[in-house]
Amino acid sequence: MLVLVVGPSGAGKDTLMAAARARLEGDARFRFVRRDITRAPDAGGEDHTAVSPAEFAARRAAGAYALSWEAHGLCYGIPADIVGHIASGGVAIANVSRGVLLEAAARFPTLVLEITAPIAVLARRLAARGRESETDIAARLARAVALPAGLDVVTVMNDGAVEDGVALVLAALSRAAESARPAGNPPHRPPA
Repeated sequence: MLVLVVGPSGAGKDTLMAAARARLEGDARFRFVRRDITRAPDAGGEDHTAVSPAEFAARRAAGAYALSWEAHGLCYGIPADIVGHIASGGVAIANVSRGVLLEAAARFPTLVLEITAPIAVLARRLAARGRESETDIAARLARAVALPAGLDVVTVMNDGAVEDGVALVLAALSRAAESARPAGNPPHRPPA
């Protein structure tokens, strides 16, 4: 299964996903995907593989991406090797743009993990970053886009303690792992 992580800036996606990744380290069922992005490696934000636009275009043409898209003047790619992981019953978790959700759902068994927070919380978190003016933040928050209909969506309201949000993310990923289990395989049982 492919878990597609979406949500507005300031929702805490990176924080919750980093904590979930740490908790699931060593569990081969889960693969947290490192994206290729045409952004400098020291640009901040998520850990990614920085590629030039020319390198990205060459990789895309060579079939190196299971999914790719453009947003905010950058190109993003999910490595094609997730296909084998998903086919073997694994769960690949990737941060994606809402614009690629329908394409992904048409090609893979998917679960959309929407991480969000109330508008006031988002505004406060964005202001604390100090990267945008109040006007820019208001414009960003006004651009909220609904998810396409017909997708399997789990929404995590990340407006409390980080541990609460992490618990909700882990529950959604556990659900995805059970759904992704190849037919005839028993449920995964953690060691005693």
